[in-house]
Amino acid sequence: MAGVAALHIRSLRDGQQFHDPQGVAAALGISSATWPLFGLLWPSSLQLASRLAARPVSTGERILEIGCGLALASLVGHRRGADVTASDCHPLAARFLRVNSRLNALNCLPYRHGHWSARADASAPAGEDRVEGLFHLLIGSDLLYERDEPAGLASFIDRHAAPGAEVWIIDPNRSNRPSFHRQMAARGFGLREARIDQAPYRGRFLTYRRAGM
Repeated sequence: MAGVAALHIRSLRDGQQFHDPQGVAAALGISSATWPLFGLLWPSSLQLASRLAARPVSTGERILEIGCGLALASLVGHRRGADVTASDCHPLAARFLRVNSRLNALNCLPYRHGHWSARADASAPAGEDRVEGLFHLLIGSDLLYERDEPAGLASFIDRHAAPGAEVWIIDPNRSNRPSFHRQMAARGFGLREARIDQAPYRGRFLTYRRAGM
Protein backbone atom coordinates (compact mmCIF):
# COMPACT_ATOMS: atom_id res chain seq x y z
CA MET A 1 0.00 0.00 0.00
CA ALA A 2 1.38 3.39 -0.98
CA GLY A 3 2.50 5.48 1.98
CA VAL A 4 2.14 2.65 4.50
CA ALA A 5 5.06 0.81 6.07
CA ALA A 6 5.07 -2.92 5.36
CA LEU A 7 3.11 -5.23 7.61
CA HIS A 8 3.89 -8.94 7.94
CA ILE A 9 0.64 -10.91 7.66
CA ARG A 10 0.24 -14.61 8.28
CA SER A 11 -2.61 -15.99 6.19
CA LEU A 12 -3.94 -19.30 4.92
CA ARG A 13 -2.15 -20.75 1.92
CA ASP A 14 -5.25 -20.78 -0.30
CA GLY A 15 -9.03 -21.03 -0.36
CA GLN A 16 -9.07 -24.85 -0.15
CA GLN A 17 -8.25 -25.17 3.54
CA PHE A 18 -10.81 -26.29 6.11
CA HIS A 19 -10.53 -27.41 9.73
CA ASP A 20 -13.55 -27.53 12.02
CA PRO A 21 -13.28 -30.80 13.98
CA GLN A 22 -15.54 -29.64 16.83
CA GLY A 23 -18.15 -28.06 14.55
CA VAL A 24 -17.66 -24.59 16.05
CA ALA A 25 -17.73 -22.84 12.68
CA ALA A 26 -20.66 -24.94 11.48
CA ALA A 27 -22.67 -23.89 14.56
CA LEU A 28 -22.10 -20.28 13.53
CA GLY A 29 -23.36 -20.93 10.00
CA ILE A 30 -19.89 -21.06 8.41
CA SER A 31 -19.79 -23.79 5.75
CA SER A 32 -16.69 -25.62 4.53
CA ALA A 33 -16.79 -23.51 1.34
CA THR A 34 -16.76 -20.19 3.21
CA TRP A 35 -14.53 -21.31 6.10
CA PRO A 36 -11.21 -20.19 4.52
CA LEU A 37 -12.44 -16.74 3.40
CA PHE A 38 -11.45 -15.08 6.68
CA GLY A 39 -7.82 -16.15 6.29
CA LEU A 40 -7.04 -14.65 2.89
CA LEU A 41 -6.04 -11.09 1.99
CA TRP A 42 -8.66 -9.72 -0.38
CA PRO A 43 -8.21 -6.72 -2.71
CA SER A 44 -11.03 -4.82 -0.98
CA SER A 45 -9.24 -5.10 2.36
CA LEU A 46 -6.18 -3.42 0.85
CA GLN A 47 -8.38 -0.57 -0.37
CA LEU A 48 -9.93 -0.16 3.08
CA ALA A 49 -6.56 -0.23 4.85
CA SER A 50 -5.19 2.43 2.47
CA ARG A 51 -8.07 4.76 3.26
CA LEU A 52 -7.77 4.27 6.99
CA ALA A 53 -4.04 4.93 6.75
CA ALA A 54 -4.78 8.34 5.21
CA ARG A 55 -7.38 9.31 7.85
CA PRO A 56 -6.12 11.55 10.67
CA VAL A 57 -6.22 9.87 14.08
CA SER A 58 -8.77 11.61 16.30
CA THR A 59 -8.63 11.54 20.10
CA GLY A 60 -11.70 9.87 21.55
CA GLU A 61 -12.81 8.32 18.26
CA ARG A 62 -13.74 4.63 18.49
CA ILE A 63 -13.42 2.55 15.30
CA LEU A 64 -14.98 -0.86 14.69
CA GLU A 65 -13.91 -3.10 11.81
CA ILE A 66 -16.78 -5.42 10.85
CA GLY A 67 -16.05 -8.84 9.36
CA CYS A 68 -12.36 -8.11 9.77
CA GLY A 69 -10.92 -11.44 8.55
CA LEU A 70 -7.17 -10.93 8.85
CA ALA A 71 -7.86 -7.40 10.15
CA LEU A 72 -5.41 -5.59 7.88
CA ALA A 73 -7.21 -2.24 8.24
CA SER A 74 -7.44 -2.66 12.02
CA LEU A 75 -3.71 -3.38 12.25
CA VAL A 76 -2.91 -0.32 10.13
CA GLY A 77 -5.09 1.90 12.31
CA HIS A 78 -3.78 0.37 15.54
CA ARG A 79 -0.18 0.95 14.52
CA ARG A 80 -1.03 4.63 13.91
CA GLY A 81 -2.48 4.98 17.40
CA ALA A 82 -6.20 4.83 16.59
CA ASP A 83 -8.66 3.23 19.03
CA VAL A 84 -9.67 0.25 16.88
CA THR A 85 -11.67 -2.85 17.73
CA ALA A 86 -11.61 -5.72 15.23
CA SER A 87 -14.61 -8.03 14.95
CA ASP A 88 -15.55 -11.17 13.04
CA CYS A 89 -17.59 -14.33 13.57
CA HIS A 90 -14.93 -16.83 12.46
CA PRO A 91 -13.57 -18.92 15.35
CA LEU A 92 -9.96 -18.49 14.21
CA ALA A 93 -9.98 -14.76 13.48
CA ALA A 94 -8.88 -13.80 17.01
CA ARG A 95 -5.99 -16.30 16.90
CA PHE A 96 -4.69 -14.96 13.59
CA LEU A 97 -5.01 -11.40 14.90
CA ARG A 98 -2.85 -12.24 17.91
CA VAL A 99 -0.22 -13.86 15.68
CA ASN A 100 -0.13 -10.95 13.23
CA SER A 101 0.08 -8.43 16.06
CA ARG A 102 3.16 -10.25 17.39
CA LEU A 103 4.70 -10.47 13.92
CA ASN A 104 4.55 -6.68 13.71
CA ALA A 105 5.64 -5.99 17.31
CA LEU A 106 2.23 -4.53 18.18
CA ASN A 107 0.23 -4.86 21.35
CA CYS A 108 -2.74 -7.03 20.49
CA LEU A 109 -5.67 -4.78 19.67
CA PRO A 110 -9.16 -5.44 21.05
CA TYR A 111 -11.14 -8.18 19.31
CA ARG A 112 -14.84 -8.96 19.71
CA HIS A 113 -17.17 -11.57 18.26
CA GLY A 114 -19.42 -9.80 15.74
CA HIS A 115 -22.15 -11.77 13.98
CA TRP A 116 -25.09 -10.31 12.05
CA SER A 117 -26.51 -13.27 10.11
CA ALA A 118 -29.43 -15.57 10.93
CA ARG A 119 -27.06 -17.38 13.30
CA ALA A 120 -26.34 -14.19 15.25
CA ASP A 121 -27.95 -15.72 18.34
CA ALA A 122 -25.38 -18.51 18.38
CA SER A 123 -22.91 -18.41 21.24
CA ALA A 124 -19.56 -16.72 20.71
CA PRO A 125 -16.55 -19.05 20.72
CA ALA A 126 -15.13 -19.73 24.19
CA GLY A 127 -13.17 -16.80 25.58
CA GLU A 128 -14.59 -14.21 23.17
CA ASP A 129 -16.88 -11.34 24.12
CA ARG A 130 -19.49 -9.94 21.76
CA VAL A 131 -19.32 -6.48 20.21
CA GLU A 132 -20.84 -4.00 22.64
CA GLY A 133 -21.23 -0.24 22.76
CA LEU A 134 -21.19 2.51 20.15
CA PHE A 135 -18.53 3.51 17.63
CA HIS A 136 -17.84 6.69 15.70
CA LEU A 137 -16.48 5.00 12.57
CA LEU A 138 -17.55 1.53 11.40
CA ILE A 139 -15.58 0.03 8.53
CA GLY A 140 -15.69 -3.13 6.44
CA SER A 141 -14.61 -4.57 3.10
CA ASP A 142 -16.42 -6.95 0.74
CA LEU A 143 -19.26 -7.68 3.18
CA LEU A 144 -22.14 -7.93 0.68
CA TYR A 145 -21.45 -11.31 -0.92
CA GLU A 146 -24.38 -13.16 0.69
CA ARG A 147 -27.84 -12.46 -0.74
CA ASP A 148 -29.62 -12.65 2.62
CA GLU A 149 -27.12 -10.56 4.61
CA PRO A 150 -27.98 -6.86 3.88
CA ALA A 151 -30.78 -6.58 6.47
CA GLY A 152 -28.76 -8.26 9.22
CA LEU A 153 -25.66 -6.21 8.47
CA ALA A 154 -27.61 -2.94 8.43
CA SER A 155 -29.24 -3.81 11.76
CA PHE A 156 -25.84 -4.66 13.28
CA ILE A 157 -24.45 -1.31 12.12
CA ASP A 158 -27.52 0.52 13.40
CA ARG A 159 -27.06 -1.00 16.88
CA HIS A 160 -23.42 0.01 17.15
CA ALA A 161 -23.29 3.38 15.37
CA ALA A 162 -22.95 6.37 17.68
CA PRO A 163 -24.95 9.53 16.87
CA GLY A 164 -23.31 11.12 13.84
CA ALA A 165 -21.26 7.99 13.14
CA GLU A 166 -19.77 7.37 9.71
CA VAL A 167 -19.75 3.99 7.99
CA TRP A 168 -17.23 2.97 5.33
CA ILE A 169 -17.81 -0.05 3.12
CA ILE A 170 -15.47 -1.05 0.29
CA ASP A 171 -17.49 -3.12 -2.16
CA PRO A 172 -16.22 -4.84 -5.35
CA ASN A 173 -19.47 -4.16 -7.24
CA ARG A 174 -21.51 -6.91 -5.60
CA SER A 175 -25.08 -7.30 -6.83
CA ASN A 176 -26.42 -7.06 -3.24
CA ARG A 177 -25.34 -3.43 -2.94
CA PRO A 178 -28.75 -1.87 -3.86
CA SER A 179 -30.50 -4.00 -1.23
CA PHE A 180 -28.01 -2.85 1.39
CA HIS A 181 -28.57 0.78 0.36
CA ARG A 182 -32.29 0.34 0.97
CA GLN A 183 -31.75 -1.30 4.33
CA MET A 184 -29.42 1.50 5.46
CA ALA A 185 -31.81 4.19 4.21
CA ALA A 186 -34.64 2.60 6.18
CA ARG A 187 -32.52 3.10 9.30
CA GLY A 188 -31.86 6.77 8.55
CA PHE A 189 -28.45 6.54 6.89
CA GLY A 190 -27.66 8.76 3.92
CA LEU A 191 -25.21 7.54 1.27
CA ARG A 192 -22.26 8.96 -0.65
CA GLU A 193 -20.94 6.55 -3.27
CA ALA A 194 -17.65 6.88 -5.16
CA ARG A 195 -16.28 4.60 -7.84
CA ILE A 196 -12.87 3.05 -7.33
CA ASP A 197 -11.03 2.58 -10.60
CA GLN A 198 -7.49 1.60 -9.67
CA ALA A 199 -6.59 -1.20 -12.07
CA PRO A 200 -6.83 -4.07 -11.50
CA TYR A 201 -9.29 -3.16 -8.72
CA ARG A 202 -12.78 -1.98 -9.59
CA GLY A 203 -15.41 -1.23 -6.97
CA ARG A 204 -17.19 1.34 -4.85
CA PHE A 205 -16.35 3.29 -1.72
CA LEU A 206 -19.64 3.57 0.17
CA THR A 207 -19.89 6.17 2.92
CA TYR A 208 -23.03 6.29 5.08
CA ARG A 209 -24.04 8.78 7.74
CA ARG A 210 -27.31 9.15 9.59
CA ALA A 211 -29.44 11.76 7.84
CA GLY A 212 -29.65 15.03 9.75
CA MET A 213 -26.53 14.36 11.84
